[in-house]
Amino acid sequence: MLNGGNMHELSVTESILEIALRHGDAAGAATITDLFLVIGELATIVDESVQFYWDIVSQDTPAAGSLLHFRRIPGQLGCRACGHLFTPAAGLCCPVCGGIDIELLAGEEFYLEAIEVARAGEVETATT
Repeated sequence: MLNGGNMHELSVTESILEIALRHGDAAGAATITDLFLVIGELATIVDESVQFYWDIVSQDTPAAGSLLHFRRIPGQLGCRACGHLFTPAAGLCCPVCGGIDIELLAGEEFYLEAIEVARAGEVETATT
């Protein structure tokens, strides 16, 4: 294991770079200045590890020196029996009816929402 993260974050960070470079290239970007990531609170992604690997894998690319912005999505569960929505902090049984037929509705997300790129002195936002 490299210091600062694990191999899971390395592979997802490399994927983020590939997606960002593809979209930056399509937008005619000279550089990628900012990346906006969405991560569910239940995803096994550690922001600091992604940042650590980003600084390494983005070297010598149009994304070198770009800033990562992390937005966390709270977890949300739904009871299939009564329809009640609740957070994982309430437990894995429905706090209203006690049901155990629970559906994960939000919290495992991990995606690149948007990038900002610069072309010859201008900045443009490209959504992915």
